[in-house]
Amino acid sequence: MRPLTDATPKPLLEAGGKPLIVWHIEKLACAGYTELVINHAHLGEQIEATLGDGRRFGVSIRYSPEKEALETAGGIANALSLLGTEPFLVVNGDIFCDYDFTALPSELGALSAWLVLVDNPEHHPGGDFSLKEGRVMDEGESRLTFSGIGIYRPEVFSAILPGEKAKLAPLLREQMALGRVGGEHYPCFWLDVGTPQRLEMLDKSLLRSGTLDGAPHSESRP
Repeated sequence: MRPLTDATPKPLLEAGGKPLIVWHIEKLACAGYTELVINHAHLGEQIEATLGDGRRFGVSIRYSPEKEALETAGGIANALSLLGTEPFLVVNGDIFCDYDFTALPSELGALSAWLVLVDNPEHHPGGDFSLKEGRVMDEGESRLTFSGIGIYRPEVFSAILPGEKAKLAPLLREQMALGRVGGEHYPCFWLDVGTPQRLEMLDKSLLRSGTLDGAPHSESRP
């Protein structure tokens, strides 16, 4: 996302007149998620200064700063002391999606994780995982893309030391091999805001009509 992120952290880049992360926070608040933890590294002090304690959004925000980016799983493991002992929802800060967070399962049962999968975008045609009868697997030809929206048990990250870098995919594959990852296919709007061009497209779409690909933009929670 450079040069845009040279002076601004990616979650604070704006689309439709709001920082990307504010869209998430507002959706989460509408869906009933009121206790949020935000991990940050690059220019993270700007995120804290912009969002504060979350009171103006109707939520409570705590922060998990990282001296250097710890990857997705490392960032989650570093924040475990703030996340408690129950399953928690994780939403990537650099996506945009009209997914209704109230549709997520309230219980995981015997599962370790629940993933929201989406149609493969042009820049990732091979997808990540397959989905069969509610189980996510690392096999099969009909693959979908992981959206960056998932629910996890804290135990998934228990082997990672605080401050240690770690990727999420290997941990998920371990749990998939045990049959403990469930999921769903969400076929509507989702965007990995990974380039200035995609950010510009999203911005224009939101400013033009408040809708995406003809679908109403819904307010929900991360």
